[in-house]
Amino acid sequence: MTILVTGATGNVGGHVVRQLVTAGVDFRALTRNPDKADLPAGVVTVKGDLTRPAELPLAGVTAVFLNPVVVAPDVAALAEDFLRHATDLRRVVLLSSDAVAVRRPGSYEALETVEKVVEASGLEWTHVRPGEFMSNKLIWADTIRKENVVRFAYPDAVGAPVHEADIAEVAVRALLEDGHHGRAYRLSGPEALTHRQQAAAIGAGLGRAIGFEQVTYGQARAALIRDVGVPWDAAEYLMGYAAQHNEEPPSVQPTFQEVVGRRGRTLAEWAADHAAELG
Repeated sequence: MTILVTGATGNVGGHVVRQLVTAGVDFRALTRNPDKADLPAGVVTVKGDLTRPAELPLAGVTAVFLNPVVVAPDVAALAEDFLRHATDLRRVVLLSSDAVAVRRPGSYEALETVEKVVEASGLEWTHVRPGEFMSNKLIWADTIRKENVVRFAYPDAVGAPVHEADIAEVAVRALLEDGHHGRAYRLSGPEALTHRQQAAAIGAGLGRAIGFEQVTYGQARAALIRDVGVPWDAAEYLMGYAAQHNEEPPSVQPTFQEVVGRRGRTLAEWAADHAAELG
């Protein structure tokens, strides 16, 4: 089996790469700029762009971790074109989103079309559907570093963010093992935590107290744009999720433990993993 990892420098793809290195299997890491990819030594990198499937080096690729370009207006057509050119392909592990399962308007539609393309391909397929990434908490990094505080709206809004390494671990299992065909794996973290509790968990991982100060929706959105550099539409998207979780908290999913056989990584563990970024 020869595996292609798309999105190899991304939050999840980077973990997929490192876990495949540990597994000692043959794979290729796809990136637009191999010279700047900063992947582990010895990883075979190939240059390519998923928005130009006909130009990708797909000969001999039998399995793929597919991270679709959801911002592309023709993402489903791109997925179809990719699968058509990957003539040796037998297995597809798609990075999708839990938004498809809960059908959150504005979040699920593009990925659902890609899921349908993959399912219609006749190949072995697995959808990996994570909810909120723990890496989203890096929007709080500046005030954590400088003031040991998180300022955000909705202190009692509940989330169950998932560690990107856990997402990757389920994807790697689906790439390397039989028995995952036709499954759509919803993934969350192992804990349901309010925003206030999330700040405390990050503090536990960093070994110091991190406080929480409530601000309004508008103040939090303005800080994301002004201080973090988040584009307006992305800031509104993130705040929309926070507002939704304040009224409709996500559920903790048992999927990671069912697939892997152990409890998922906690937010405190994630914070320790990202101590350099959080200060």
